[in-house]
Amino acid sequence: MENTRRKFIKQSALLAAATYAGTLTSSAKSYSRIIGANDRVRVGVVAFSDRFKDTLFPCYLNHSKELNFDVVGLSDLWSYRRDLGVAHVKSKTGADVKSCRNNDELYAMKDLDAVIISSSDFQHALHTVEAVRSGCDAYVEKPFAETMDDAKAALKAVKETGKIVQIGSQRRSGENYINASRYIQDGKFGPLTAVDLVWNVNQPGRWRRPELVARLKQEDTDWKRFLMNRPYQEWDPRKYLEYRLFWPLSSGMPGQWMSHQIDTVHWFTGLQHPRSVVANGGIYTWKDGRKNWDSMVAVFDYGQPGTTDGFQVTFTSRMQNSVGDVGEVYYSNGGELNLITNKVSPKGGLKENEAKAMGMKANLLPEFDLSKTALKAATGANMGGDPLTSAHMRNWMECVRNRKTPNAPVEAGYYHSIALMMTNAAVRTGAKATFDEEKQLVMANGKVFKY
Repeated sequence: MENTRRKFIKQSALLAAATYAGTLTSSAKSYSRIIGANDRVRVGVVAFSDRFKDTLFPCYLNHSKELNFDVVGLSDLWSYRRDLGVAHVKSKTGADVKSCRNNDELYAMKDLDAVIISSSDFQHALHTVEAVRSGCDAYVEKPFAETMDDAKAALKAVKETGKIVQIGSQRRSGENYINASRYIQDGKFGPLTAVDLVWNVNQPGRWRRPELVARLKQEDTDWKRFLMNRPYQEWDPRKYLEYRLFWPLSSGMPGQWMSHQIDTVHWFTGLQHPRSVVANGGIYTWKDGRKNWDSMVAVFDYGQPGTTDGFQVTFTSRMQNSVGDVGEVYYSNGGELNLITNKVSPKGGLKENEAKAMGMKANLLPEFDLSKTALKAATGANMGGDPLTSAHMRNWMECVRNRKTPNAPVEAGYYHSIALMMTNAAVRTGAKATFDEEKQLVMANGKVFKY
């Protein structure tokens, strides 16, 4: 049975990899403008967010000169942030950047090749559709989608156009995570029994923007365009700038943090989504008008549909005490694979005295280091941003040139969106959420869940 389970995990992972590669085969349309080795890649920016300014742009700059990429346009609905963004990019690159009031103006630019999308959570998928339908490759921040309709539309658009899309799940470009995926997929770890995902902070100001909220005026932006396909609601500068606190503009913790960690479960095992999800939590501490929880626990059942084999995943997150920090730990009967320490160890494995009492043999994994190799860095001196995102950005930029499948292709975003939507359904209804495989729909209380 152990051999059978080991074989299943490995075959599932290989099948998932083949699915990624097969569905991203570029169409003839995607080659309508081939980028040569020496051609300049013209990049647009969709939203001048803190994420772009502080992390994505510095990581992009680590490689832009070597790979001959230039930011030539920037779109942001708010005039104040748009002006800041254009000035900031120009100050770092010395190049002129076209200021665009919206994405229509951005995609009207001649010969735009690619975009970096770091807009609001609920906009990512639809902004991906805009990008690829306009002939651009895209680096898209996670979460990929907060509704199944958006996820389906974006997946369809990317597959039909054959554009290179990298989801901002940067763990897929980390050497420790790559080594962990190989270790599990090669059957060395044994069948998974459980996974603990933790993301704890103590930050009352997390996702708050009080100074910017005071500055923002409705006449300086486009509220209706901002809401896109979400239900219309009256103007609220907090929801514009602090959207991560307000459903259905964001799910908060699941979309921002869980989407990173649950993606590793899918990657390592080849499974596409949970069989079911339950969740509990609330707003216990930061009672500032937010609608999304400040503490939560979600429990996932993973395994092949229709079987009893599988394992449990827990996601625990709180915003008022940081003990436990951020990390992922995978368990088998033989020990643990710890992505906090980056070690495989026999900790918790089946010891000889306990095994002998049941007529079994001990099962203790050997020590193994998951961080033996170095991340590929820029050829320049000091790197900006963080090394993991820098490696992920570089992978996307290289794939824009060589047309190979990036480390986090669109299917990775689609799969984490299913898990995210199932979590949202469990949070919002209080019921166990499941997934209708045939219709690709999230179910709770016997009904399709959308918001």
